[in-house]
Amino acid sequence: MAPRGRSPANEGENSAAAGLLPAGLRDVLPPRAEWEAQASESLLAAFAAQGYARVKPPLIEFEETLLAGSGADLAGQMFRVMDPVSQRMMGLRTDITMQVARIAATRLKDSARPLRFAYAGQVLRVRGTQLRPERQFAQAGVELIGSTALGADVEVAVLAAEAVASLGVSSLSLDITQPLLAPAIMEAHGLEPKQARAARRALDRKDAAELKEAGGAAAPTLLKLLPLAGPARAALDGLQKLKLPPAAAQIVADLDALVREVSAAAPDLLVTLDPGEFRGFEYHTGIAFTLFARNVRGELGRGGRYNTPAGEPATGFTLYLDSVMRALPPRPAPQMVYLPFGTPRSAAARLRAEGHATWAALESVAGDVKKAAKAAGCSHWWDGKAVQPV
Repeated sequence: MAPRGRSPANEGENSAAAGLLPAGLRDVLPPRAEWEAQASESLLAAFAAQGYARVKPPLIEFEETLLAGSGADLAGQMFRVMDPVSQRMMGLRTDITMQVARIAATRLKDSARPLRFAYAGQVLRVRGTQLRPERQFAQAGVELIGSTALGADVEVAVLAAEAVASLGVSSLSLDITQPLLAPAIMEAHGLEPKQARAARRALDRKDAAELKEAGGAAAPTLLKLLPLAGPARAALDGLQKLKLPPAAAQIVADLDALVREVSAAAPDLLVTLDPGEFRGFEYHTGIAFTLFARNVRGELGRGGRYNTPAGEPATGFTLYLDSVMRALPPRPAPQMVYLPFGTPRSAAARLRAEGHATWAALESVAGDVKKAAKAAGCSHWWDGKAVQPV
C-alpha cells in the first residue's frame, strides 16, 4: 500500500519505466483524441461564424501577468518555473481568459471596441477537483471585450448553448446567477463587511437558520431568496414580488430582460435561476451562468460578466472539453480499412473522402490479405474494387 499522499505513479524507476503518469494526467488515445480535436475545431467554427476571431496565447508566460486581476484566484493552482533567460518567475497557464484580456489591453489596445476573440488550448493545474480530477484539460471559449450592453451578455450565453448543441449534445440547461444581487440588498440594509460575509456564506450554503442569525436587517429579504432557485420565469416572478431596494430592483429588471431575450433566441434551452448563488463567481461584476447537460455529471462550462485587469468591461465563457466529450452521444469506432501494398493513392483518397480510416501496408504480404488485415487490427480490407469486412 502506498504511503498517504503518494501515488503509485511516483514510486520510482520501475513505475517510470512502465509508462505510468502522475495523478490527474493521462494519454488520450485513438479514436477519442481525434474526436476531441474535431469537437474543438467545430466549436471554433461556431464561434467564428458569430464574428469571434481566433487568438493563440502561449502556454507559459510571466507569473505576474497570469495572476493579474481575477487570475489571482487561481494562484494556488499554478505550476511555476524559473526562466533561465530573464531570471524571472514564469507560470504555466491555469486558464486562458486573462491571457485574452492581456492581448486586448496590450497588443490590441488601440483597436476598435468591442473586441470578439475565440480560443482553444490546454491548461494545467496543480490539483483537480472532485468533479474534474484531471489536472490538464482543454478549454475552448470566447471573450467579448469593451461593451457594457445587455445584448453582449445575451450573445455569449446563447452562443455557448448553441455551440455545444451543434456538436450533438441535447437537453442543455443554462443556470443563471447574479452575484451582485445579495450584496446590493445587504448594502441597502447597512450590513458591515464582516456581517455581510457571514450572511453570504449562509446564503450560499442555503442555511436558513444561520442566515437568519447573520443577516441582521437584511435577513427577512435574504431568506425569501432561498426558495426561489429553479426555473427562471418562476424565480423572476417571485423576485418581482419582493420589496427590494432600488439597486437590487434594477438588477432584477436586468435579469428579467436577459432571460426574456435568451429564451426568445434559444426556445429549447432550459433556463434556471439561483438568485442567491455566488460561490465560484466572486470576481464577476454582473450576470453569470453555468452550462449543464441533463443526465451528465458536472458543468460543461461557465461564463459571465467581469472587468479585465485594465478595467475594461467584458463578458465571455469557457467550455471544458473533457466535460463536453462526456455529454456527446456514443460514437461507433471508425471503420479501419486495410489497403494492400501497392493500392493507388487515388483509391485511398476516395475511401477517406467517404469517411473511412485507412491503414496502408508498407510491403506486400504472402498469403491471405484478409488475415493480414485482421492481424493489423483492421475491421475491413480493400479488394481493389470494394471495401470488404474482415
